[in-house]
Amino acid sequence: MSTLSGDWREGIDDVDAAIIDGYQSGVPVEERPFRSIGAALGIGEGEALERVTRLHESGIVRRFGAVLNPPVIGSSTLAAVQAPADRFDEIASVVNEYRQVNHNYARDHEWNMWFVVTAGSRARRDEILEEIEARTGCPVLNLPMLTDYYIDLEFPVVNGDRFARESAEPRSAKRATSDTVGRKSLEERLDSSATRISEEATSDLSALEAELLLAIQDGFPLSATPYRDIAAEIGYAVGDVLEGVERLVETGCIKRIGCVINHVVTGFDANCMVVWDVPDDRLDEWGERAGGLPYVTLCYHRPRRPDREWPYNLFTMIHGRDSDAVDAKIDELAAEYLPVEHERLYSTETLKQTGARYEDLVGR
Repeated sequence: MSTLSGDWREGIDDVDAAIIDGYQSGVPVEERPFRSIGAALGIGEGEALERVTRLHESGIVRRFGAVLNPPVIGSSTLAAVQAPADRFDEIASVVNEYRQVNHNYARDHEWNMWFVVTAGSRARRDEILEEIEARTGCPVLNLPMLTDYYIDLEFPVVNGDRFARESAEPRSAKRATSDTVGRKSLEERLDSSATRISEEATSDLSALEAELLLAIQDGFPLSATPYRDIAAEIGYAVGDVLEGVERLVETGCIKRIGCVINHVVTGFDANCMVVWDVPDDRLDEWGERAGGLPYVTLCYHRPRRPDREWPYNLFTMIHGRDSDAVDAKIDELAAEYLPVEHERLYSTETLKQTGARYEDLVGR
């Protein structure tokens, strides 16, 4: 079990905590965003910038900027292999050398290596999987997302929660948003309506939007004028860049703008992916129900693969500091919401973790 007595918590004050928990999204799209953040927190623009910079340098904030949405921009899939123990590192090296692989985790299961491939087209995505299979000799389990019920890794971390959103108010509670500078309420963020995902997604971007995605994929510059700096880098007027970012938000290419938190650093390292064998005729009903639970951070439909002896079609994720508490919430899910066969796949090691690379997705 992780606790809050670690160095990360001892090194922050209440204002830092307000930034960490309050600005994971909703940072305004304006030329001087830290001015608005500072005004809302009762501090100056310079101090707001300095605090975010320090939180980034300490590792609490992984990056400041946009959270992009790969399935909207290109074609993405979750894949897995059964890597023999004596070849595990070798196989991980093969998988990780592809720039289109942006996440790779070891999990406690016979399918013990799980990675995400995001490419500019379904054909290129599947070509990469075929190459990995040929080079490693390991059959690849290809599990593209077909329906998104709920995906949101934005949750408060400056607390004693044993699992994500343990101390959050019930979903039915309405919360005013006048003090949130455009952030959504918990009610709005817990919308779990089924959203279909196309495997044939390809980006339909203007030249400016393509340049923007490449410029911001690793985060915004930590300066008082990040949008002006981006504009200077790609050779556009700052007004055009602001409008371009707003369009990318509207089209879903950008999910949110703010501080991307390192959940492992803040103690949320007991993270479990649970796979469920849900009757097909109840998939949307049960997926929306499970996705609407505050402690479920990810919930989506992926295909069964009977040829690989993979019967599961619903995936959920719970993030926590305490594995016993996470297991208890999974027990609750199984007893009250998803009374079907399931398996728990705890992550045991991070093999690769980067943002998706967009050069391939935007054809640059």
